[in-house]
Amino acid sequence: MSADGVIVDANIAFKCLCSQRGDLRARIGPGGHPKFFSPRFLFVELFKHKERLARAAHFSEAELLEALYALTSHLEFVNEANIPVGTWVEAHRLCKGIDSDDTPYVALTLHLDARLWTEDDKLKSALRARGFDRFFEP
Repeated sequence: MSADGVIVDANIAFKCLCSQRGDLRARIGPGGHPKFFSPRFLFVELFKHKERLARAAHFSEAELLEALYALTSHLEFVNEANIPVGTWVEAHRLCKGIDSDDTPYVALTLHLDARLWTEDDKLKSALRARGFDRFFEP
């Protein structure tokens, strides 16, 4: 994987939807052309919080579905089953005691030798303290 691979976590996806900008490239400005990835687990998180997202963005159901389509069409989803067990173990070690829902994003970042795009400062701080510093900063 090249250094331009970016793993998009749920909080970035939620912010894109709530700001009514499903296009991830709009968040990084002109000239930024990384390839965006996410684990399939993101689908679970998006649909788990679908109603909350619709309320926060003041979307009708049809508008939310349109925004979800726009967002997901800019992502390449990776099946977590393709990530080696050793990578999962390392991701679990890094995320232990922070938020287990972040483990698939960290595992995919390690697996693809990419950078993690998150605005979760608690997660970033804890990961940095454990030696993980592969973050995407637009």
